[in-house]
Amino acid sequence: MRFIVGVMGPAKAKKKDLDNARLLGEFIARRGWVVLTGGRDVGVMDAACEGAKRVGGSLTVGILPTAKDKVSRHVDVPIITEMGSGRNNVNVLSSDVVVACGLSGSGTVSEVALAVKAGKPVILVDASPAEAAFFRKLGKKLVSAAASPEEAIELIMKRMEGHHRQARRNAGDGYGDVRL
Repeated sequence: MRFIVGVMGPAKAKKKDLDNARLLGEFIARRGWVVLTGGRDVGVMDAACEGAKRVGGSLTVGILPTAKDKVSRHVDVPIITEMGSGRNNVNVLSSDVVVACGLSGSGTVSEVALAVKAGKPVILVDASPAEAAFFRKLGKKLVSAAASPEEAIELIMKRMEGHHRQARRNAGDGYGDVRL
């Protein structure tokens, strides 16, 4: 199964957030990971998928709120939910890690909060100190802050290494042989 990185951010994003999302999408795709977004043709959603499509063989998934929404031309697999904002939970639960590029929209803030509640790792790219402190207070070790897309990728890699080490330790505890 391929590793899925959910890239969340506002539809009405700042230029800096769009630039970060494009780079992040490209860096994710270079590693063979899947880019998952809200799938619409605006903001961070569109920019992250656009960045991913700079890489041949990349895969982008868009989780859309309704059938009326215009799908980004950079989305390979659009999933129409007809759930409105409820689709934010699908975004989060379908991602192995959630990366937020910009916290100026209530939808993005809700996705970060849902990720923390679900126990998913969250990386905030270029968040203000107050934003990072707020989400760290909520999510403790689940929430990390990155100054750039490059640093976000490094943080994901460190989390993956830690997860793999823990899985290897668990495999040696006698429970690793159990098949469900």
